[in-house]
Amino acid sequence: MKAPRPYNLIAELTYRCPLRCVYCSNPLAYREVRDELDASDWLRVFRAAAELGALHVGLTGGEPTLRADLEEIVRGATRYDLYAHLVTAGTTLSAEGLEALRAAGLRSVQLSIQDSKPDASDRIAGSASFERKLAFARFVKAQALHLSLNVVLHRHNLERVGELIELARALDADRLELANAQYYGWAHVNRAGLLPTRAQVDDAASVVRAARERFARPEILFVLPDFHRARPKPCMGGWGRQNLLVRPDGVALPCHAAAEIPGLEFWSVADRSLRACWEDAPGMNAFRGEAWMREPCRSCADRARDFGGCRCQALLLAGDAAATDPACPLSPHHALVRDARAAAEDAAVTSPPPSGLAYRGDRIG
Repeated sequence: MKAPRPYNLIAELTYRCPLRCVYCSNPLAYREVRDELDASDWLRVFRAAAELGALHVGLTGGEPTLRADLEEIVRGATRYDLYAHLVTAGTTLSAEGLEALRAAGLRSVQLSIQDSKPDASDRIAGSASFERKLAFARFVKAQALHLSLNVVLHRHNLERVGELIELARALDADRLELANAQYYGWAHVNRAGLLPTRAQVDDAASVVRAARERFARPEILFVLPDFHRARPKPCMGGWGRQNLLVRPDGVALPCHAAAEIPGLEFWSVADRSLRACWEDAPGMNAFRGEAWMREPCRSCADRARDFGGCRCQALLLAGDAAATDPACPLSPHHALVRDARAAAEDAAVTSPPPSGLAYRGDRIG
């Protein structure tokens, strides 16, 4: 099929990060991916992305503020009329550094917060970082930048959704993204210790609904975990449909985890044009459209809405990236999701979380 227009470029500038979050979405083998693109390379990517029709670039990682050339990169994104958005942990950039990025054209910031309580936040992040994050949020607002707070939810912090909303209000955040963990990467490794009960999810959703009725700001987004959804989600808006990701080494992908699917060939912007990587790479076309679908997806009325669910989750759970996402009740592998939910119901909900969680690059317990 003809490749659609990518509206969003996800620029993974580096996988280096001072945090070691237990649900990190970066690949388990992140150390093997080097920062091979310099600022001039990224500017070529931005120009090509704009020519493809992209409007937005998320500067992310890892921790993008560890790049010494970040100001030049932001200025380059602005040069090609891309809305420059920074995704950061907020622990490595000074107020002066943020002011320089704003002057270079930065438009908005997404700041990760792990919990409403300092000790719990630091424990999940694997680093003492909570107070620095709050200070950074104030830097963002002082620069009149749009501030989004992103909180990954799991069984050990869902009960504090109300406190997280109050924290967002106290920081004058414009948007609060309450994103239940999706179980890829390190979150998949730690699923048994992170997956919440249905009651936890429902209670948190109720708190969010009440807050939306009471407060006009911040805008609150509440994302259900796949394991508790009634239907599978169209991962990243559908494979190779809206989002184009470029890794630190220049490999272009449809999503964060696609490179871990065996047998798929993706191309690098170091060797080919971004247009070729997006339109012609065999891996990018592997799951576009509907031709690849098997039953029950092939004849499903929702196939053009959910696109068979997530290919990476199908691989992780069913061992086959072309299978129907096991999150779908129609999947022949759906029992794997039911069993995981049942195990979560049987497990004790503890705060702090138990030892034995695998931290990015480390292990405790």
